[in-house]
Amino acid sequence: MSSFENVTVVKKSNIYFDGKVTSRTILFPNGDKKTLGIMMPGEYEFGTDVKEIMEILAGDLKVQLPGSSEWIEIHGSHIFEVPAKEKFKLKIETVTDYCCSYII
Repeated sequence: MSSFENVTVVKKSNIYFDGKVTSRTILFPNGDKKTLGIMMPGEYEFGTDVKEIMEILAGDLKVQLPGSSEWIEIHGSHIFEVPAKEKFKLKIETVTDYCCSYII
């Protein structure tokens, strides 16, 4: 899906890591929530409250998922899931465009 229709966009941005990771929240009529954002080069660790589906739209990065010592290399688009109440690490090599879906 390349666009969303009939949604509410929260104007206030979500800013993390001194502005190196930013996003905007998208709310759907059925209660679904997503964020659209970008990540600048750097290393980051995120924690999840609920299950998240990360859709990388463009970029070069590595991700280390919970419970794994392996790094997954991503070039271009890719989707991965992170369970609720877990942490995952990212090594962003180029500006990365993403969409995150929160699964309640």
